[in-house]
Order: sequence, then structure tokens, then C-alpha cells
Amino acid sequence: MFALFLSTTSVNTLAIIGFGGPMELTVVAVIVLVLFGNRLPGAAKSLGQSFSAFKKGIKEGSEDEDKEEADKLDSKD
Repeated sequence: MFALFLSTTSVNTLAIIGFGGPMELTVVAVIVLVLFGNRLPGAAKSLGQSFSAFKKGIKEGSEDEDKEEADKLDSKD
């Protein structure tokens, strides 16, 4: 029933758990930066490398599909 209430009204879910405004979110952001600030550059580098590998894999996959389609068309002729 609670999920039905949330889906039918425009209730901010962060307000339900106590984070209603930008001040609270700013405080949480500062706490996260203090606790994990020294790890953020490494995490950002890792995320960038993962994203690059993902894009490369997508590109190689589409090239393989294009090559397979061309081979199928050549074999039909």
C-alpha cells in the first residue's frame, strides 16, 4: 500500500527519510568528501577506464556484427 501511495503522488522520497533540502544534502556531501576524499581520484580513474573499455567493447561488437552481415550477404550471391 505504501508503494502505491508513492507511485500515485509526487512525494519526494528523500523528504520521507529526512533529507528534505539542499542544506542536508550539502552536509552529506561534505561528510562523504571528508571520509572518502583520498580515494576519489583512484575511483574516478577506475570509472573512466571502465567506461573506455565498455565503449571499446560496444564498438568492436558492432564491427563484428557488420562483418558477419557482410559475410552473409556475400555468401548468398
